Amino acid sequence: MAYVDGFVIPVPKNKLDAYLDMARQCATIWRDHGALEFRECVADDVKPGQLTSFPQSVQLKEDEVVIFSWIVYESRAKRDEANDKVMNDPRMAEFMKPENMAFDGKRMIYGGFEMRVDK
Repeated sequence: MAYVDGFVIPVPKNKLDAYLDMARQCATIWRDHGALEFRECVADDVKPGQLTSFPQSVQLKEDEVVIFSWIVYESRAKRDEANDKVMNDPRMAEFMKPENMAFDGKRMIYGGFEMRVDK
């Protein structure tokens, strides 16, 4: 069964276009190294909750928007292999510089998931 890396990311609204440009370039890199799908979604119906919510999870600020994204791989082994290649790909060098980050990486939530239902 497939494997998925999932992300919830706070992005300043004034950097959204830069973030999406970066994401498009990163999608090419990840797919070149084995990702099957690369998705980036901008929140347009996420409300603050009483106990939990997407905005609360990333300590969303007034001038930010939530991004929900995921990358699909054939398996966890293929994910590990792809991520190793991505991190060593020279095209990633500019994106890895802190001054070029379009979001606060300290508030990004991410993890790997085994896909159990795929309909």
